[in-house]
Amino acid sequence: MSTPRNRLATTPVRQDAVCMCVHGRACSSFAPGHAVHLIQARLASATPAEWVDAIVTTVDATEGSLVLHTLDGAPIALWSGAGAAVQLAPGTPVAFHARYHALSVGGRLFNCLAL
Repeated sequence: MSTPRNRLATTPVRQDAVCMCVHGRACSSFAPGHAVHLIQARLASATPAEWVDAIVTTVDATEGSLVLHTLDGAPIALWSGAGAAVQLAPGTPVAFHARYHALSVGGRLFNCLAL
């Protein structure tokens, strides 16, 4: 006699993390513009020649967007759900790493989405 097989129902799995920064909590996504991942921070620090110095020219804290201008005058529009726009004011010197979408402000690193 054969034993009956246990038929367990499958549990649905979600692949995308829901970002909690829209709800005022800590960001749970590592996509550009959200939380900084440890590997992202390490890769950005391992490629120092790719940092670009810039000055913050426009900040919109409600939208989370900001505009930087490099020392050559080129504009860089960014969005950060992690609060970079809240903590910055026009005239603040920053450094931006385009490859790893990292914004460095006084030693603090933000993950930013280039718009």
